[in-house]
Amino acid sequence: MTFYVLWRNAKILVSPSKLCRQITSNRSIFSSKNLCSEVRVRFAPSPTGFLHLGGLRTALYNYLFAKSRKGKFILRIEDTDQTRLVPEAAEKLETVLNWAKIVPDESPLIGGSYGPYAQSQRKEIYSDYIKKLLHNRAAYKCFCSETRLNLLRRDLQRRGETVRYDNRCQNLSASKIENFERQGLPYCIRLKLEDITEPFEDLVYGPILNNIAELEGDPVLVKTDGYPTYHFANVVDDHLMEITHVLRGVEWQVSTPKHLLIYKAFGWDPPNFAHLPLIKNSDGTKLSKRQGDLHVESLKAKGYSATAVLNFITNIGGGFENRDHNAVYSIDELISKFNLGRINTNSCKLEIEKLSQFNQLQIQRCLEVPSDASSLIAELRQLLKHSFQDSSSASTLQEKALSDERLLEVLLWSKDRIFKLSDLLSPEYSYIWAVPQDLSFHLLPSMSSAPADVLHTVIDSVASIPENKFDKDNIGKSIKDVGKRFGLKTPVVMALVRRAVSGLKQGPPVGEMLAILGKETSLDRLKYARSLL
Repeated sequence: MTFYVLWRNAKILVSPSKLCRQITSNRSIFSSKNLCSEVRVRFAPSPTGFLHLGGLRTALYNYLFAKSRKGKFILRIEDTDQTRLVPEAAEKLETVLNWAKIVPDESPLIGGSYGPYAQSQRKEIYSDYIKKLLHNRAAYKCFCSETRLNLLRRDLQRRGETVRYDNRCQNLSASKIENFERQGLPYCIRLKLEDITEPFEDLVYGPILNNIAELEGDPVLVKTDGYPTYHFANVVDDHLMEITHVLRGVEWQVSTPKHLLIYKAFGWDPPNFAHLPLIKNSDGTKLSKRQGDLHVESLKAKGYSATAVLNFITNIGGGFENRDHNAVYSIDELISKFNLGRINTNSCKLEIEKLSQFNQLQIQRCLEVPSDASSLIAELRQLLKHSFQDSSSASTLQEKALSDERLLEVLLWSKDRIFKLSDLLSPEYSYIWAVPQDLSFHLLPSMSSAPADVLHTVIDSVASIPENKFDKDNIGKSIKDVGKRFGLKTPVVMALVRRAVSGLKQGPPVGEMLAILGKETSLDRLKYARSLL
């Protein structure tokens, strides 16, 4: 008898004996609980500021992996480093994830059966579990002071050696430990490292062997303030929350052997590990949390849609079947296309210009679906109301410009011109919504005929165009004919009309401007402009 096992989206034929060996072997990509239980993944950020694009990519890939296997996505807040916490950052993280359509099944705000979901609320749990490692002597108390550790660090640096703890307290006698504790000396708790001779299987990078015992000293599990380190807390939490797969940035790959040793010390089956390639800037430099313009909240504030941002970060690094890099996908489509086995191992570079392209594609796609188009219309209406309400400009927003029909007409006209809805609020397009108060006719080049006379004729000519033929071509021809009548060059008369309807020196072709304004509004603008001359 043989079995098919799904691994990296490929069916692998294995015998029962081989399957059993895989289940029990330390090298296995499977564990007994992982083979039999639902997929459970987690995103575990530290609430130390804004969510960065790298963090969003990690959250998204965890979500896509879980949902492609009908599993659960958990948000857990790793706030054990109390010195770096930013007030309300945890709440904002979850809000941003919800905006990005990466909605947790369990989280600090939602709750769940495996809570609490913030590590600062799980201190007693860690205290109980560290006692188990002390009892089986997999961990020990370290009483080395900061002064001694600093001296050790400087000495190793002076000698050009790797900075590492020398494991001095690893073999302290029970009487010495008792004596130090009576004196009230502060201590941390460290894990006893052991040699690693077998690689672990990274679901993206393949077998990875890293004998950390040769490279570093025994790591701290619990700090002197009683709070656990990331390494200890995340292993305990992943086990208790029954996490089956850990998907995280490749920078954590070097720490995975350390985590596996903690699992081994407890006698627990580890989850499967998959590390995501590094994201770099277009110039090859490392993406930094200090790049404020790449925070998700910053991109949202600039008017980029969640769908565009998700397509932007999934456009690099692989992970999808039959991905068209010039198309935009919904979250459900990304789930259906996700394939862990297709993630690249090479670092990937952000192409920032792609973000605007994806946002434009998303606008165009939304306009093809009535319900999505209605959402765009509502969003644009709110942007307009907010912009003109707070504007210091004397322009007045015309109410009829806010009707559903009018907004849809403008969106359809501008879908190939704009990249964000907020582009329609720029000076280039503000004439669509409001009557400009400063037409600055004095900036026009001199002409042989009186501008008022020319505009009067333009008004009559435009008024004569039938409603069903009021398009850019007929409008343009009509205005050119007026120029010929007055002996004016076409650019001169076009500049006059552009000023009259928009107050702009430059902009779209005049025929297009009047066409999108509509016949009635165009005539109103031209008559108002003539009254000022």
